[in-house]
Amino acid sequence: MTTAAASSPRTYQVRTYGCQMNVHDSERISGLLEQAGYVRAAEADDNPDVVVFNTCAVRENADNRLYGNLGHLRPVKDRHPGMQIAVGGCLAQKDRGEIVRKAPWVDVVFGTHNIGSLPVLLERARHNAAAEVEILESLDVFPSTLPTRRESTYAGWVSISVGCNNTCTFCIVPSLRGKEKDRRPGDILSEVRALVDEGVLEVTLLGQNVNSYGVEFGDRLAFGKLLRACGDVDGLERVRFTSPHPKDFTDDVIAAMAETPNVCHSLHMPLQSGSDDVLRAMRRSYRAERYLGIIDKVRAAMPDAAITTDIIVGFPGETDADFERTLDVVREARFSSAFTFQYSKRPGTPAATMEGQLPKQVVQERYERLIACVEEITWAENKRLVGETVEVLVAVGEGRKDERTGRMSGRARDGRLVHFDAGSLAGQIRPGDIVHTTVTYAAPHHLNADGEPLSHRRTRAGDAAEAGRSPRTPGVLLGLPTIGAPAATPAPTTGCAAH
Repeated sequence: MTTAAASSPRTYQVRTYGCQMNVHDSERISGLLEQAGYVRAAEADDNPDVVVFNTCAVRENADNRLYGNLGHLRPVKDRHPGMQIAVGGCLAQKDRGEIVRKAPWVDVVFGTHNIGSLPVLLERARHNAAAEVEILESLDVFPSTLPTRRESTYAGWVSISVGCNNTCTFCIVPSLRGKEKDRRPGDILSEVRALVDEGVLEVTLLGQNVNSYGVEFGDRLAFGKLLRACGDVDGLERVRFTSPHPKDFTDDVIAAMAETPNVCHSLHMPLQSGSDDVLRAMRRSYRAERYLGIIDKVRAAMPDAAITTDIIVGFPGETDADFERTLDVVREARFSSAFTFQYSKRPGTPAATMEGQLPKQVVQERYERLIACVEEITWAENKRLVGETVEVLVAVGEGRKDERTGRMSGRARDGRLVHFDAGSLAGQIRPGDIVHTTVTYAAPHHLNADGEPLSHRRTRAGDAAEAGRSPRTPGVLLGLPTIGAPAATPAPTTGCAAH
């Protein structure tokens, strides 16, 4: 091995599964590794020095997906001595040392509570030539104190809390993420301002249950106050949040949304089921009437609000009548979109051992009917916007057919996906810029705007995208040693790699 190769920084790749919380955690993982001297591998690089899997444990096939991907990496690692594999996230928190038992070629397993330990664990595993498994039972440091490599020049996640105090019978998250821990408002606003200073136009406030924010320091109105405080941040054009729980939804949050100009009139509020009996079995402490009442209040204050939701079909014991009630609520709520799921049994949850587990064919049939009902409504709601002018924040990766169709894509203020024709401005509009355009066509899941844009505003986020810069927030390593740029491990001169 040449001296140049030996001194070159080690490369890394992060592969993310699951929710927005995991996506944001992966930004932290990238920031930590880069502060420790690692360099992100090119997308086409098939053999980075470090591969990190940030896992999800919510879906039924999460385990199979992880172990399948680990299996595919084993021969790659055999061919590249010194390569390391790390597994983190919710599945790591759940399976712990089982991961190394099933896949002994894994070098590091870390949990949801100690993301900040990853660089040290990688270094320790290299030094000791043995797997390192470190799972903490409670939060080590709040993730937002860690350095971050942001994926977007124009939009950023900002965690306001981690963990959850609810006990939904289908959900494994509280046991993996722990009890709710709230971040102080001043720290949140400091991060928001730091992102805006880097050119970010939109932030999404993130938590397992954002509208219970403040429970830890005894202020049940804290979330509405936080939304209003975001309205005072100069240069912040859009504020979103996800996800609220209906049981904690208060009128002051609706007022803050309606009265704070940069808070978007979009609301993602999980329904899960329209049947009170199923909601009771799920241990969701609201009923359909309460849920629809919140929607009525939101629409009274913001008639243009786009409301999205999550719905589970086939929960144990769900009857035909229960399912029909879900369809009734969907029709009444008039969602602009819905994430629909077939119930999947998760070991360790109360629902996994409930009587009345439904046959797959019954769940599938209901699922297909639900999708048809949702799409009929979302298409009708989108058609109402044909001829309307929308403000679009231009995005990257939102339009999979953009190259073929010649369009660009982005999100309207209400969160709807818009594919638009750049017209005579083609080549001038960048990701992160703002465009006003007129909707010409509606589909169930997107809008098209095929006329000439009415206006185009260049932004600092667009400047950053054009220059290839992404925001980085430094964070604090809180006493963890910095490692510097780790040298590549030389290939062994004899023998083979041990697993």
